[in-house]
Amino acid sequence: MRVLIVNTSERLGGAAIAANRLMDALRNNGIQAKMLVRDKQTDQITVIGLKKSLWQIWQFVWERILIWKANHFKKHNLFAVDIANTGTDITLLPEFQQAEIIHLHWINQGMLSLKDLRKILLSGKPVVWTMHDMWPCTGICHHARECNKYHQECQYCPYIYKGGSKKDISYQVFKSKQKLYQLAPITFITCSQWLKERASQSALLTNHSIINIPNPINTGLFKPRNKQDARQKRNLPSDKKLILFGSAKITDKRKGIDYFIESCKILAEKYPEVVKEWGVVVYGKESEQLKSLVPFEVYPLNYISSEKELVDIYNAVDLFVNPSLEENLPNTIMEAMACGIPCVGFNVGGIPEMIDHLHNGYVADYKSAEDFANGIHWALSEGEYPSLSEAACRKVLTSYSESAIAKKYIEVYNKLTGNND
Repeated sequence: MRVLIVNTSERLGGAAIAANRLMDALRNNGIQAKMLVRDKQTDQITVIGLKKSLWQIWQFVWERILIWKANHFKKHNLFAVDIANTGTDITLLPEFQQAEIIHLHWINQGMLSLKDLRKILLSGKPVVWTMHDMWPCTGICHHARECNKYHQECQYCPYIYKGGSKKDISYQVFKSKQKLYQLAPITFITCSQWLKERASQSALLTNHSIINIPNPINTGLFKPRNKQDARQKRNLPSDKKLILFGSAKITDKRKGIDYFIESCKILAEKYPEVVKEWGVVVYGKESEQLKSLVPFEVYPLNYISSEKELVDIYNAVDLFVNPSLEENLPNTIMEAMACGIPCVGFNVGGIPEMIDHLHNGYVADYKSAEDFANGIHWALSEGEYPSLSEAACRKVLTSYSESAIAKKYIEVYNKLTGNND
């Protein structure tokens, strides 16, 4: 079976990493999978990049200009929404024509327009769409937050200046998607049960199949290794308990840096003895900025893109924290747990599906810095750490391994192609 996975980027961003891992998982389980991307970052032969051009750059810019204009020329939320007015017609590419299944992932920011999606649906090929955020089931936003207008019809969009209007840009795109989705059945895959519940409430996805299948991970690569060896490789202290925090950009407010900083201050005040005993490892752009903001010794690292380096970093620490305020099924938690590292995260998105509270980590009350601090202290000082570590690793092996996830996707593909062998 030939499957074409379509994603904007090959390696940058959580969706790209998940899509790439799925391609590997499928290929390791007998499926001829290829990946089509706008932004190709490696020389991997199974990944095809669209031809680079100035027109491609202009498409991206033009979409931002229209969003900026709709937002009354305010920069706020400029990248929190997408209108899919520009993209590339991929239906003429040989990879598309050879494929039996078209598997869409994150296709925003100039990869595919709504017109391009129309051509894909009219091609007659079965379409599977893995949702890495809410954009496929809303008008224009990637995360609806408290808004539920997408249940009936998007309008008065909270992401638009002064709350938008009755027929604002979110309404226009919502109506366009509604017509588009009527052309052919789409099988929507959500990476978390949380996202499936929200997708099922959308008026856009009525009469379409919605299935929950998590992202896969290579448990042959991401696995427990010798902690002291890992620390030596990264020049990290051997005598401290280390907390890991990381994201592409540390100062991104959506990643919850303010709550993590506040949690560290609470810990230092309640348990002053741990200030010298614990340390914080941080990776990502602007990681140096954390040095002056928390009362612990900080060990900053640059953004890490190499998976082998990530494995060393996870294995070098004792705890991974994810104070993110918007999440689906974070790869970072899955990676840490696969390496036997317990995690602390907020009760948001798919995080409570990954972290089993007080069993392999701690799920803190949403936006509670105090409870987040409780979780860190419990994991490092009160919980049975060896049991936590073992349970974290076991959860990934049973729920997210390549073979387990590939099998679920192959079952979906077989039903769509009528191949029940």
